[in-house]
Amino acid sequence: MKKLTIRETRQGLSQLEKILSQEGEVTITRRGEAIARVVQIGKQRPIPSHQDLRKKMRPVRKDSAKLIRQDRDGR
Repeated sequence: MKKLTIRETRQGLSQLEKILSQEGEVTITRRGEAIARVVQIGKQRPIPSHQDLRKKMRPVRKDSAKLIRQDRDGR
């Protein structure tokens, strides 16, 4: 667990994610007294590629232009 003062926290806010990944928990102090505790809520999942998402989709049987025309025309 790492302890940071409010000033250090403000100056290093962009590094907070890196610190949390290394330490797991950060305590923020004011004048030596703990005022907040920051913890990671979970691991980030990687964003899937578009190609992977397309592979998981079922193939469309109808032409999308026909579906749009049907919807537009109220059929």
